[in-house]
Amino acid sequence: MNTNFRNQAMWLGGGLAAGWLTFQAFERARMVDLHGKTVLITGGSRGLGLALARRFAEEGCAIVICARDTQELERARLDLAERGADVMALPCDVGDPEQVRNWIDAALNRFGRIDILVNNAGVIQVGPLESMTLDDFERAMRIMFWGTVYPVMTALPHMLARGEGRIVNITSIGGKVSMPHLLPYNCAKFAVVGFSEGLAAELAGKGVHVTTIAPGLMRTGSFLGAEFKGDHQKESSWFGVSSSLPLVTMSAERAARQIVCAVRRGEAVRVLTVAANMLDRFHALWPGFTVRLLGLARRAILTESSNAMARKGAEVETLHSPVMSALTWLSRRAAVRLHETHSAQDLVRSR
Repeated sequence: MNTNFRNQAMWLGGGLAAGWLTFQAFERARMVDLHGKTVLITGGSRGLGLALARRFAEEGCAIVICARDTQELERARLDLAERGADVMALPCDVGDPEQVRNWIDAALNRFGRIDILVNNAGVIQVGPLESMTLDDFERAMRIMFWGTVYPVMTALPHMLARGEGRIVNITSIGGKVSMPHLLPYNCAKFAVVGFSEGLAAELAGKGVHVTTIAPGLMRTGSFLGAEFKGDHQKESSWFGVSSSLPLVTMSAERAARQIVCAVRRGEAVRVLTVAANMLDRFHALWPGFTVRLLGLARRAILTESSNAMARKGAEVETLHSPVMSALTWLSRRAAVRLHETHSAQDLVRSR
C-alpha cells in the first residue's frame, strides 16, 4: 500500500509540475515586448493617466495622450518629453465621437499604428443621491462609458486589420461593488466593466487582447479635482482621507507598474489593492450581505443633503485645515507629482 501511495503521489506531483510548466509556457507566449509600441492614453495629462504615460515611456513606447484642458496637456507633454519620450498631446473630449476620430487619425498619421489603447478618462462626483441630478448621471456615462466605447470602436478596426493590439479599460472597484455617495460614478463604471469583459470574450482568438483594470483607492491627489455635492465639507473630508490612507490605498506609480505588467501579460482582469480584492471576493460570495453592510456604513458615517451645488475639492476650505492637510499628506504629495493641482494656490497648499 505504501508503494502504491508513493506511486500515486509521484504521478500527482508530476502532473501538477507538468501543468504548472504548461501554464508558464502559455503565459510567456502571451507576453509582449513593449519597446517601440505606440500607446494611446485618454485622460493622460494628470493622475493615473500621467503615471501610465511615464511608465510606458520608460518601456520605450511612443506616447499619444489626450485631455480637454490644453494647458494641462502641454504641461504633461513637456514632462514626458523631458523624460525622453516620443510624445504627442492633443486636446480631445472623449465623449464626442468626432473628436475621438480626429485624435486617433492624428496618431495614425504620425506613428502609423496603434498598438495599445488605454481608456482612462473619468470624472468623480461625490455626494448623496438627493443632491444628484439626471445631468450628473448623463455626464458620468458620456465621459466614462461612451468615452471608452468611442475610442475602442474607432481604433478596433485598425487593430483587427493588423491582427494584433491591446486594449486597456481602467474601471474601478466601484464598477464591481456599488459604493454609497458615488452613484453616477458607479453606474458608469459598471457599464464599462460589462463592455470591457464582454469585449474580451468577443475578441478572443482575433489577436486583440482586452484587459479590464479595476483599481481600488489610489493616491493620486484626485480628491482636489473631484466634485462634491451635499455637505461639501463632510463629503470632501471622508473622500479625501479615505483616498490617502497608506494601508488601504496604492500609489499611482505602483498601480501603473501593475497595469503595464498586466498589459504585457495579456491578462483579462486585474483588481488593484488588497482591500479592493478582498471586497470584490466578499461581494461575490455574499452580495446581499455586502449591500446591507454598505447601507449601515452610509447611515453611520455619511450625511444626507439635497444641496446640488458642486464644488471642487480644492475649493473646500476644510480640506486645507491643518488636521486635514496632515491626514491627506500622501495624496497631496501625489497631487504635485501627478499634476492634479489645479492652480498655483493649490500647488502651495498641496506641498
